[in-house]
Amino acid sequence: MKKDSRRSQRVADLVRAEISSLLLIEAHDPDVKTVTITDVEMPSDLKSARVFFTAHGDEAALDRAGAGLARAAGFLRREVGRRCGLRYAPELFFEPDRTYDRGARIDELLSRVLPGREEEP
Repeated sequence: MKKDSRRSQRVADLVRAEISSLLLIEAHDPDVKTVTITDVEMPSDLKSARVFFTAHGDEAALDRAGAGLARAAGFLRREVGRRCGLRYAPELFFEPDRTYDRGARIDELLSRVLPGREEEP
């Protein structure tokens, strides 16, 4: 069981690197040029992948990036399958990564609750 999880994590890291490279070098859509792939999660069968991304800008930029990634999903799937040498190219599901926003919100709430807390270097 652990062997499968290590393998799926290694393949997920490889898929993340390949998608990042493809978006940086070969993407022509301006909506996906500002996208950063933050994480990829894959089940042990390696037939699907949840790809988490962020985009520079506001919420509208994140929505445009999601739409651009959905348009490019077929191309990305084919290229990832070919470049990674996988038997089955994983189906890609793109989801915005909101962990940075959550962290900023928690930091803001803590600064309100803890009045003596100042910016730390």
